[in-house]
Amino acid sequence: MLEEYTTLFREGSDEYIVQKSRFICDARPVRTEEEALGFLNERKKLYRDATHHCYAYVVGENAGVIRYSDDGEPGGTAGLPMMEVIRARQVVNCCVVITRYFGGILLGAGGLVRAYSHSCALALSSAGLARMTLSRRLLAAVPYSMWDRVSYLLKSLPVQVEDTAFGTEVEVTFLVRLRDAETVERTLFQQTSGQWEALTVEEMYAPWREETPG
Repeated sequence: MLEEYTTLFREGSDEYIVQKSRFICDARPVRTEEEALGFLNERKKLYRDATHHCYAYVVGENAGVIRYSDDGEPGGTAGLPMMEVIRARQVVNCCVVITRYFGGILLGAGGLVRAYSHSCALALSSAGLARMTLSRRLLAAVPYSMWDRVSYLLKSLPVQVEDTAFGTEVEVTFLVRLRDAETVERTLFQQTSGQWEALTVEEMYAPWREETPG
């Protein structure tokens, strides 16, 4: 099992216009090829009067399924350049669809490659990238007398707080990467004078946001 892989943080959309041609740039995280094709069909129905619906998708943490299409554009000017952008970012479990409305001015092969590459980069940037990392979800019950200290520590540690419930004690649920778990728990234990105790709820892949180059 991979320790981590990169995928889309959420669904994203942007738009790019060059030489009067309009490029609608859409991206969505997907887990299966059926989901990718479903996303493509959604875009085709939404923009049914568009000239082209070019796409590229990668499914599987190990990139087991790779598909792309020029959808009528000159061979190698749309789908492959889009896939090269996805590969360069090492993104998997994602589908990008670029919808083009032809503006009446021919872009030429080089212009098309640049337009589709840029449009794909815009789609990825809009969706944002996440590192899906093997993580542990922890649940801790914290006495109110300790909450200020624990709250401060959680803000300074490499964790994601998911939920905080205030009852007889403060119940806090948070994520920590497996590689950081021992250090985080040791820090919390030491900084609370040994009063820290947390229950492991589950271990799974969880998204950790990373910056996307434009």
